[in-house]
Amino acid sequence: MNDFDFDHLIDRQGTSSDKWLKYAGTNTLPMWVADTDFRSPQAVINALKERIDHGVFGYTRTPDTLNQVFTDRMQNLYDWTVTAEDLVWLPGLVCGLNLATRSLSTSEQTVITAQPIYPPFMSAPALSSRVLTTIPMNDRVIDFDALKKAITAETKLLLFCNPHNPGGGVYRREELERLAQIIIDHDLLICSDEIHCDLILQPECHHIPIASLSEEIASRTVTLMAPSKTWNIAGLACSVAIIQSPQLRERFKKVRKGIVPDVNLLGYTAAEAAYSHGDEWNRAQCDYLKRNRDYLKSEIDKISGLSMHPNEATYLAWIDASQLGVHNPQRLFESFGVGLSDGSDFGAPGFVRFNFGCPRSRVEEAVHRIKQAVDSL
Repeated sequence: MNDFDFDHLIDRQGTSSDKWLKYAGTNTLPMWVADTDFRSPQAVINALKERIDHGVFGYTRTPDTLNQVFTDRMQNLYDWTVTAEDLVWLPGLVCGLNLATRSLSTSEQTVITAQPIYPPFMSAPALSSRVLTTIPMNDRVIDFDALKKAITAETKLLLFCNPHNPGGGVYRREELERLAQIIIDHDLLICSDEIHCDLILQPECHHIPIASLSEEIASRTVTLMAPSKTWNIAGLACSVAIIQSPQLRERFKKVRKGIVPDVNLLGYTAAEAAYSHGDEWNRAQCDYLKRNRDYLKSEIDKISGLSMHPNEATYLAWIDASQLGVHNPQRLFESFGVGLSDGSDFGAPGFVRFNFGCPRSRVEEAVHRIKQAVDSL
């Protein structure tokens, strides 16, 4: 099979896929959870096969080679100097959000985030008995004025997402500098989810880790990254927290101890292969995703009552269905065989999230069914 054949339909039935099991036994297209239906790069598959052929799968420490590949990558892509000591490898990004929240010194310290947002941003504070304050997004970025007004003496942590999920907005340098200054001026910490940083679709957009702006903001930041979304290896459970403050890193590691396990050896193997040999594949994938996005936006915007935000990054389209006049658009589309994510879960009723990380033929069929659903009203 051609390593760059993103049109190929791969049958994921019978593989215990969370994405596909949700609608098992039905004709519903699963376009919800954020994994793609693309085969991972051959370099990743080959590395996993070689490791499996070794035949011994005991407890495994983070490979020095992975640390080196990752720190070199941060330097080469972002001119950001990170050391192996700064890295805390984790079996998932969501646990990183929860650990960052639990790293606050006392339960009186509160958390703030902007909606709409990936649901674990809203659940993490409650799970650690912290109070959450939400502010709105201003189109594709945080409403900075609302942020400053919402900060109180108890506010200690901002949960931030760049590129943003949902919506796919990419923050510009001047926007990040403005946000960093607010964080510094109000003596806050920031946990920055940057898991979609390798999925930039617009040539004029460039990902910038907020911690790379200065030592001052780096000392307040937990940056979360992972190869999982980019190279479709989420099931191998490997993510990383970059924490350059020794004090913050120790608090983070302390609340992790005895609760969050280490990454498994195949997760490490896949991550190293992806970061070392996966960029050419990802460039081809991003070109394909851009064409899917352009097709999807063109078609959605033709449908009365629907409009789509123009993704700058990610394969997750954010569709405004609030003008349809239905109580729950997600259920409407589901009844016509398209399984989308409900905007209510992101703090935005009336919206749906559409995963277009799949072969074009599947996107086209989903659009056809969405048109049928709207025509039925």
